[in-house]
Amino acid sequence: MSKFAVMGAGSWGTTFAKVLADGGNDVVLWARRDEVVEEINDDHRNGDYLPGIDLPKCLTATLDPAVALDGAEHVYIAVPSSTLRTNLEAWGPMIPKDAILVSLMKGVEQGTGLRMSQVIEEVLDWPKSQVVVVSGPNLSAEIAAEHPTAAVAACYKAETAASVARACTNEYFTTFTNKDVIGTEFGGILKNLIAVAIGIVNGVGFGQNTKASIMTRGLAEISRFAVAYGAKQNTMMGLAGLGDLIATSESPLSRNFRAGEMLGKGFSKREVLRRLSQTAEGLNSVAPVLELAAAKGVKMPIVEQVQMVIEGKMPPKEIAPHLMGEDEEPQGE
Repeated sequence: MSKFAVMGAGSWGTTFAKVLADGGNDVVLWARRDEVVEEINDDHRNGDYLPGIDLPKCLTATLDPAVALDGAEHVYIAVPSSTLRTNLEAWGPMIPKDAILVSLMKGVEQGTGLRMSQVIEEVLDWPKSQVVVVSGPNLSAEIAAEHPTAAVAACYKAETAASVARACTNEYFTTFTNKDVIGTEFGGILKNLIAVAIGIVNGVGFGQNTKASIMTRGLAEISRFAVAYGAKQNTMMGLAGLGDLIATSESPLSRNFRAGEMLGKGFSKREVLRRLSQTAEGLNSVAPVLELAAAKGVKMPIVEQVQMVIEGKMPPKEIAPHLMGEDEEPQGE
């Protein structure tokens, strides 16, 4: 039986640990808080993040990253993007040199604009052939409840992606593969920004026409951005792009949608962050994504207006980015 480590015991990390354990793997989950570790090991629950969900008995938790990482063939990382670099600097000496590192994160590093896989490669000097990105329409609460879904594992080396896909495929979770790391990763990052925009207009009280317009124009906007950075267009039409956008854009299970909805109702960014129990990566990614867009000359009117609402420079009810400008390519019916 393979041993896998999952670093991060929030809703997504715990859910993915369950996915791996239900696939017949030996999984150790690293958590920061003693009470979370005790609950997982004693009660096979993580009530703070996955209330009502029973976890497999073969899934164990630890406070010690060395215990989690010892002998791990795969290391799945599910921490907030803002803490990744610091965590990697601490974990580096403990990670087996032949381990495959898998990013479950959907954010851009503040200050550098690096994707999470790039941070992993830079901090640990890890080969690209041993770094995988997993993304897709994956709302943790639904997966934990074993609703059937799918994801994509992307790596520059096809055999590595296939190894991860086999590990995280079970009766309710299917994982496909591709070699478009950039597109798969940016799909997960950028859809969060559109989900915040749709949450804002929902909070204001606008209807389906407005939300559908923003989702459609948003897909074109994030696709232009991703392609400008080397992604493949068809990746943005697949699970990691359109699929993830649909799942995230109107679900109350989406933290980014809920964050946007609160902004639309007039809450400040500070109040939104205080009310959310976990990180909404879309709020943190807006500024670095717009910097990256400017560097490539890509227009992102939706994301620009989201930033204005976040900063209090535009009343939420005035948001109408789908009415601004023209796409680089005509949008047909």
